[in-house]
Amino acid sequence: MVTIDISRMTKMLGFCGFLTFFVFVGCKGMPTLEEQERLVHADNLVLDQITTKAVVSAWGTPPLYHSEFTYFFVMPDFTVIPQSRVATGEAPKGWKAGVHAGEGVYFAYPDRGWLLVFLDERLVYKEKLTSEDIHVLAKAWSYEDRFKTRLDETFNP
Repeated sequence: MVTIDISRMTKMLGFCGFLTFFVFVGCKGMPTLEEQERLVHADNLVLDQITTKAVVSAWGTPPLYHSEFTYFFVMPDFTVIPQSRVATGEAPKGWKAGVHAGEGVYFAYPDRGWLLVFLDERLVYKEKLTSEDIHVLAKAWSYEDRFKTRLDETFNP
């Protein structure tokens, strides 16, 4: 007679499920640059499917941009929210746990009303804002940039 350890079996199945999800997400390929540009032209800004190069190629160099080391809140649906887009000392609604960090590159297009945030050259956050809100944000970036050294500068579109 064979005995089955249910807890061990459950752990193994959970681990296999995690590996399957990881492989599925890892195999999801990026669209070609031309496909990305079509998405950008259509204002269909799909997270993790658009690169900085596609946005600059489609819309031109952003009138306002900023680059800084950023903490990102990882939400239950695996989207991320930059810490700078959340009130100081607060966490986004629905956030459980999980933070990612890296060089966040912010593109702001006041005429289009978009704030786009990239991490590792991929679009990870988008927010529709008024032109006035974008200019207020850019003013804060300008203030912060006065205290940066040349060593802090990493990206120029």
